[in-house]
Amino acid sequence: MSIAKAASFTQQEVDLTETPLFFPAGFEKIFLAIYFITLPYIAGLLFLFFYVAEGKAELFLSLNDESSFILTWAIGYEIIAALLLLYIVKMAVSFSVENSKKGKNTHFKRP
Repeated sequence: MSIAKAASFTQQEVDLTETPLFFPAGFEKIFLAIYFITLPYIAGLLFLFFYVAEGKAELFLSLNDESSFILTWAIGYEIIAALLLLYIVKMAVSFSVENSKKGKNTHFKRP
């Protein structure tokens, strides 16, 4: 496999089949565990900071002292789960609207 040298960093050729975006080859399980722990925790921290503490650092720090890691993680997990469910519903609705515009299922036949 030969790689041509690009003139600059922005002009390099990118092959996405050789570059996994989320899981580096050989480290898939490790990165999955890291994502499973960190993403809900970060989402929970953001929720606590912006929604509960209303963006006030003093209030957030007092909340963060009282709340445990698992509570913050559970809040973030529920937020991510709700967002994923909303995305699935959006994709299903857009799929059904797209198929109804094509006029494929206008004549329903009972099997």
